[in-house]
Amino acid sequence: MQLVDIGVNLTHPSLAEQREALLARAYAAGVCQLLLTGTSLEQSEQALELCCQLDGSGQRLFSTAGVHPHDASSWNSDSASQLQALLRQPQVRAVGECGLDFNRDFSPRPQQEKVLEEHLALAVDLQMPVFLHERDADQRLLEILRDYRDRLPAAVVHCFTGEKRALFNYLDLDLHIGITGWICDERRGTHLHPLVREVPVGRLMLETDSPFLLPRSLRPKPKNGRNEPAFLTEVLREVALHRNESLETLAAHSSACARQFFSLPTVAETAAESEHD
Repeated sequence: MQLVDIGVNLTHPSLAEQREALLARAYAAGVCQLLLTGTSLEQSEQALELCCQLDGSGQRLFSTAGVHPHDASSWNSDSASQLQALLRQPQVRAVGECGLDFNRDFSPRPQQEKVLEEHLALAVDLQMPVFLHERDADQRLLEILRDYRDRLPAAVVHCFTGEKRALFNYLDLDLHIGITGWICDERRGTHLHPLVREVPVGRLMLETDSPFLLPRSLRPKPKNGRNEPAFLTEVLREVALHRNESLETLAAHSSACARQFFSLPTVAETAAESEHD
């Protein structure tokens, strides 16, 4: 059984001293490919460097490149050309993380919208999929996306935490959906339990968003309180439960979906992955 984690913040300082061990644990747990998330130009460059440093095969680690809406204020006249150069690198497989965050408003909303549109224009020009962030902004995100959707190859709303209306609107726009350990949170994630059944096969992908969003249902919990890609198996378990699917069925179709979305190669199953099955 192989899994693909489509959202890993491996550039986060809390993971700096344990990256190789973390990847070894992920591979042993069956998480055979990972997408390292770029959240700023600097972090996107670091994510690309980590792919090259830590993956000798060139088949397991890939990245995204973009500017998170929290950092939209940092966007300047040179940013688009810098981002385009990153997006042309072979290990970079999607534009983003980009989008709108009207929950925290760390950058002014008009600037968030401008920067999102610049990302979407690049995705159209380069014909690359988009890795989207959205918090409390689904209506505005949909309005902006509709102007680009016919020219975009694909887009995923990563770490979906919204309500039924948002989900159905995203699906109507032929978007993909990323589910994290938020669904394992008995305080704020139970509304996702019936909603994950509504995501069609071929549109659903799984992610940890590590080191954030440690699944609250995980036992035993790590002493450091940090999430990591090896714990994607807990997200798999919870999503499979609420979709009434076997772990193997969900792993197979969510991983196939991720490979198609990000144009990932097929990797041979290792002995550790066989033992995990």
